[in-house]
Amino acid sequence: MSIVIIGGNDRMIYQYKDLCKEYDCQAKVFTQMQGAMKKKIGVPDLIVLFTGTVSHKMVNCATFEAKRLKLPLARSHTSSLAALRNILEEHCSQCKNCDRCTLKPATQKA
Repeated sequence: MSIVIIGGNDRMIYQYKDLCKEYDCQAKVFTQMQGAMKKKIGVPDLIVLFTGTVSHKMVNCATFEAKRLKLPLARSHTSSLAALRNILEEHCSQCKNCDRCTLKPATQKA
């Protein structure tokens, strides 16, 4: 499963990625606005948006891409590891048994 994290703290990028690895997820982290961020997001399974540490322009970009690609968007005001863990528990807890994963399209389920 792939996740894009938008927002958060610059010093916690590797901690975010390590936590995602515990849930067998690959993560891209964008803590600041980058040029052509829409192209860099790609097509993840989940977008995580930390609204407390992100600019309004990045919020608009993330919500637009989530709507355009019909992706789930998880929002959290805080950018702590506990907040990310709660989001991963909610969205990725079933991914340890991918047969029951709700994020997979019906055609990929076994």
